[in-house]
Amino acid sequence: MNLQKMFEMQKVLDDRIINEKGLEGQDLLPNTYVALDTELAEFANEGRWFKHWSNNQNPRTKLSTTVGATPENASFFRCENHYCGKYLNKDDFKHLLDPDYEICPVCNAAYVTAFRDENPLLEEYVDCLHFFLSIAIKKGWEDAMSLPEEGFVEMKKKGFEGGLTGVFLEMKWMLLNSYMSKDQDTKKTSFSLAWALFLSIGTIGFGFTLEQIEAAYMDKNAINHQRQQEGY
Repeated sequence: MNLQKMFEMQKVLDDRIINEKGLEGQDLLPNTYVALDTELAEFANEGRWFKHWSNNQNPRTKLSTTVGATPENASFFRCENHYCGKYLNKDDFKHLLDPDYEICPVCNAAYVTAFRDENPLLEEYVDCLHFFLSIAIKKGWEDAMSLPEEGFVEMKKKGFEGGLTGVFLEMKWMLLNSYMSKDQDTKKTSFSLAWALFLSIGTIGFGFTLEQIEAAYMDKNAINHQRQQEGY
């Protein structure tokens, strides 16, 4: 998973929102923590594992949409037809993605929204990822999200103590501690642990691959740009 590319893309999105919403100079960190907490709840709602009162505790991982077009015949989404509008075009993303892509991320959002098979659980997961990245950028904690793969191998062998609910609650506690603690080192360490647990929930708990997570992040980041374009 290319975290550096995602940091760059997230910063472009965050800077755009700050600029277009007139938020320069404001401390947006508290709001970002609330946003992440909210998205984590929405992710859990799609995960459904904790709903002991329900006969359906299976995660919502499939919501098929009607496929009415393919990238080949979706030419009306391309930049040369000015779908991007006056704010964004291919050149804005040359430093983020491969230079030979045919449809820019913003134009591709239309294709992503209309024609992909939706995975509500994964989509909520990468919504959370957006805010993990934003917090790391705001705090200068990017290195705290670089984790050794060996730790996940060990956790997969041992399993989750307390099941998914146990690790989810531990993650939430670590995340809150990363905001509330008075000690700066404790804040950063707690954030790193929260991120590690979050990544474990996705990869071990629900079987997402790092490649799936990265691809879903790219898709949702494009959609978020499109929403800003449309006055979301």
